[in-house]
Amino acid sequence: MATTLTILGSSSALPTSDRYTSAHVLNVHEHLFLIDCGEGTQMRFRQLKLHFNKLDKIFISHLHGDHFFGIFGLLSTLQLLGRKNELHIYSFTGLEELIKSTQFGEEFTFPIIFHNLQNSESEIIYSDNKIEITSFPLNHRIPTCGFVFREKPKLLKILKEKIKEYSIPINKIHEIKNGHDFITSDGTIILNKDLTLKTENPRSYAYCSDTIYTPDIVPYIKGVNLLYHEATFLENMLERANTTFHSTAKQAAEIAKAANVDKLIIGHYSVRYKELDEFLVESREVFKETYLAIDGLQLSV
Repeated sequence: MATTLTILGSSSALPTSDRYTSAHVLNVHEHLFLIDCGEGTQMRFRQLKLHFNKLDKIFISHLHGDHFFGIFGLLSTLQLLGRKNELHIYSFTGLEELIKSTQFGEEFTFPIIFHNLQNSESEIIYSDNKIEITSFPLNHRIPTCGFVFREKPKLLKILKEKIKEYSIPINKIHEIKNGHDFITSDGTIILNKDLTLKTENPRSYAYCSDTIYTPDIVPYIKGVNLLYHEATFLENMLERANTTFHSTAKQAAEIAKAANVDKLIIGHYSVRYKELDEFLVESREVFKETYLAIDGLQLSV
């Protein structure tokens, strides 16, 4: 099944007439992971026909309003829709208290489980049999972290005819699917590659939220298939970027190049920019496989 990224919002600080504030949805095997939840997130859900009932985990990179103000309306909508399934929210300390203070005197009809983030070091914050999610520290004005989503390797597919040919017992099939060779009763070694079909390589996506240019993050995102990195400003506003602890399009491309990623998508544009072509030009001078995060854009990872 495809792993797909959908851009819900690409503006920084303020929403505009055609750009909402930060929010991405990653669809992994029909499970939706919401990354940041800026104002208007639930509207984009409806416009893009995303299913609320497939959402069970929300990741908030930091507590600046353009990255989480949309969560209050979203939770209210889930309540009105009669949600019963639990919802997990990963965030820095403070959001839980804010959410509880806006319940309008009513208990939610569904359990909300809060997970506190930290930005002192990288850590695994979620793992199941299909995906592992890691947080890593970014350098912004307040505690902020990025996220890496990595699919776990799939089991190899064993060729049915080989089971019969080599009389492979059932208790050895799982070992072969995990990459082991098979030894026949007479001691002959049958290589795993001769017994199995090659599966797709695991896919990966990294989300670098608000941060000043920080090469230290490169090891965390090394070799991912798709990297999102904020690019609030163009290089001619480098001083402003440094003052506000943001990055330029060129700097985002330098990170992508150093990390040897497959593709880069840039976003979180300052509202001062009405046209975005210069962002693409500036970034592609350093890293050719750069694309613009545009609200509503969907990309296969």
